[in-house]
Amino acid sequence: MEGSSGLSMDSNTRITGSVSPLTPGPEEVMRYRSPLVSRYASREMAFNFSDSKKFQTWRRLWLWLAQAERSLGLPITEEQIQEMEANLENIDFKMAAEEEKRLRHDVMAHVHTFAHCCPKAAPVIHLGATSCYVGDNTDLIVLRDGFDLLLPKLARVLNRLADFAEKYAEMPTLGFTHYQPAQLTTVGKRACLWLQDLCMDLRNLERARNELRFRGVKGTTGTQASFLQLFDGDHDKVEELDRMVTSMAGFKRAYIVTGQTYSRKVDVEVVSVLASLGATVHKICTDIRLLANLKELEEPFEKEQIGSSAMPYKRNPMRSERCCSLARHLMTLIMNPLQTASVQWFERTLDDSANRRICLAEAFLTADIILSTLQNISEGLVVYPKVIERRIRQELPFMATENIIMAMVKNGGNRQDCHERIRVLSQQAGAVVKQEGGDNDLIFRIQSDSYFAPIHAHLEQLLDPKSFIGRAPQQVLKFLKEEVIPLLSPYQSKMDVKMELEL
Repeated sequence: MEGSSGLSMDSNTRITGSVSPLTPGPEEVMRYRSPLVSRYASREMAFNFSDSKKFQTWRRLWLWLAQAERSLGLPITEEQIQEMEANLENIDFKMAAEEEKRLRHDVMAHVHTFAHCCPKAAPVIHLGATSCYVGDNTDLIVLRDGFDLLLPKLARVLNRLADFAEKYAEMPTLGFTHYQPAQLTTVGKRACLWLQDLCMDLRNLERARNELRFRGVKGTTGTQASFLQLFDGDHDKVEELDRMVTSMAGFKRAYIVTGQTYSRKVDVEVVSVLASLGATVHKICTDIRLLANLKELEEPFEKEQIGSSAMPYKRNPMRSERCCSLARHLMTLIMNPLQTASVQWFERTLDDSANRRICLAEAFLTADIILSTLQNISEGLVVYPKVIERRIRQELPFMATENIIMAMVKNGGNRQDCHERIRVLSQQAGAVVKQEGGDNDLIFRIQSDSYFAPIHAHLEQLLDPKSFIGRAPQQVLKFLKEEVIPLLSPYQSKMDVKMELEL
């Protein structure tokens, strides 16, 4: 995966694997702050969508453009280049805000602010470019870098759940269809259903990331007319300029055709794969919440954690609930880029701008949060085998009736007679469970019926839960070996980061 913006947080803001809220100052508590940043998201992802990164990237883009233009023969001096290089991070945000208020144009406000600290380079800053040269190209860099933050996190979730699936590959558990008891599966096989969806998400995110191209150097309506004029009609130099700046930004390819902006269908593709990830996480965490209610499985629960202010005994699955809550938000965000793409007129309209400032950042911030939280959950899942065994004992007698009938037939019994006797005994046992609140006593009834004497000695073997899980253990191991492990190979160096939540 190529590409890097060359920007990073300073030592005071670098993340170490934890998710921590940013401590608010006195002014910040007096106004609304998005919980996505103030409460949940990692510092890495919050920085990726910060003004600091955005406007530093604008300056780098102006530098790259000037460097490429100089190398292709335009009268730009080394002194001007060096002045720009020296002021990439020296941004006077107060001055920029004042300029934008005066000019009502964010890009020109920052052109003036950059020019103020680069007086020698001022005449060549933004030479031949349009606002979308910095705006759209920065967005594409930020989207790419956002994917680069998400992919290792998703890989770590896969890694943790793969370990969980392998550990419990052979542990029988009651399966559910329609949330009603069904054929047995294994704890590990159920986790593989989660893993399969997450594998699809990892491939989708990789594809979306790797298919991103640079807008490049295209001019006002995408025709490169201004640059063709700068280079006196030399088409080869204009193409080389586009190629050089694209390479400097860490992209292998640029879109050959654009309007003033890159196609907003790109945003649809980007947010679509994130929304799909949200659906996966919602399903996984819903399963965990349901299993927590059954007391078969729990997410991590801290020593001093409080589940309820009124009911001190409660152990609520709050992390899974948070994931579901945020995943719903993530899934709804896809409507924004869909509608934006559909209403773009001709080469461009500006009604995309305010919407994209919100939805693109929120999509990545939300995906970042749910992956961090799901990693934390998957690193501390607790299984309760005795509870699982008890639930199997309650349901397995009914599931074993077909095996019992077959065993009786093998010992000389009549299939139809046996079926009728089993039916009557099953109805009686069901009445005990449903009407009297008792335990399933079907096996006791079979043991007490002399008709079934030929198989009494074999009942324990016929009721072994492992005889009802089919090839689940083998499927788990094959799936992990052939699909999960190869997919995680590129991320092995980033697997050791543990996720501790402070909220």
